[in-house]
Amino acid sequence: MTDAITITRPDDWHLHVRDGAPLHTVVPHTAAQFGRAIIMPNLKPPITTAQQALAYKERILKAVPAGLEFTPLMTLYLTDNLPASEIERAKEAGVVALKLYPAGATTNSDAGVTDIKKTYATLEAMQRLGILLLVHGEVTSPDIDLFDREAAFIDQHFIPLRKDFPELKIVFEHITTQEAAQYVSSCNGAYTGATITAHHLLFNRNAIFIGGVRPHYYCLPVLKREKHRLALINAAISGDARFFLGTDSAPHPAQLKEHASGCAGCYTAHAAIEMYAEAFDNAGAIYQLEKFASFNGADFYGLPRNTSTITLQKEFWTPPESFAFGEADLKPLRSGEALPWRMIP
Repeated sequence: MTDAITITRPDDWHLHVRDGAPLHTVVPHTAAQFGRAIIMPNLKPPITTAQQALAYKERILKAVPAGLEFTPLMTLYLTDNLPASEIERAKEAGVVALKLYPAGATTNSDAGVTDIKKTYATLEAMQRLGILLLVHGEVTSPDIDLFDREAAFIDQHFIPLRKDFPELKIVFEHITTQEAAQYVSSCNGAYTGATITAHHLLFNRNAIFIGGVRPHYYCLPVLKREKHRLALINAAISGDARFFLGTDSAPHPAQLKEHASGCAGCYTAHAAIEMYAEAFDNAGAIYQLEKFASFNGADFYGLPRNTSTITLQKEFWTPPESFAFGEADLKPLRSGEALPWRMIP
């Protein structure tokens, strides 16, 4: 039995940090564990220009505690009208990717894409310049059951998109289904990858309803059946370089989560790598954590692997019930619950 493991410092390839005062709570949580993180652009208003991305990056860096080395990797929000000319400026500014939200798919996606073909000129520029496309892979049609929207997206949009842009690097973000894991496994790993969250590895949809409705387990894409969770576990622990860590940690004020129309998103940044360690350990594959958390994502993005390390120890600890979030409270996933793995400072 493994009681401790030292791995290369991991990266988070899908992260929400919001803006303003909340940055000073959520950024330190991520910076304590990860060397880099892909920053989502779905603010209000969204980050749609290179200039906005650079300004946002500076605000994030000001929230990094002294003594920690952390690099936010910036993205732009893809819209129907984002001009291809902005991609040249984005490349020069160091922007690494654009995020495709189908309009209405999740938090702050109102400005998202209504028809992927409207973005083809921009996608062509991205393919040419080597900027990645990050995809929230769900259809939004009310005719499609909530639990089937990821599988429908593959058939309706992902397969045609992959055919039309064979050399565009695409990340299928926060995959949640057996169908998505199988689809990514069938793709050319040089151009298609996928992130998997800790909560989708640890929980199935029962977690939302145990003892009543538990809003802090509500996210989009929503937790799925146990067979899908097991498929994600198998993908994550397989060593397949197409799969890598992306927390999709998404902070919201507690009063907006615990609401009649509660916000979608699970906050896991406070204990992200510990939750991944728990999932891998439960599967008897803690030895595969480093590849999934520290190597695969950096390799797919064409970035150097981190050189520092972190150590995780099998030791119960209990995170706080809540954190300050500006003038509100932020309740993390598994608030006040003892976790079996801990990162050693």
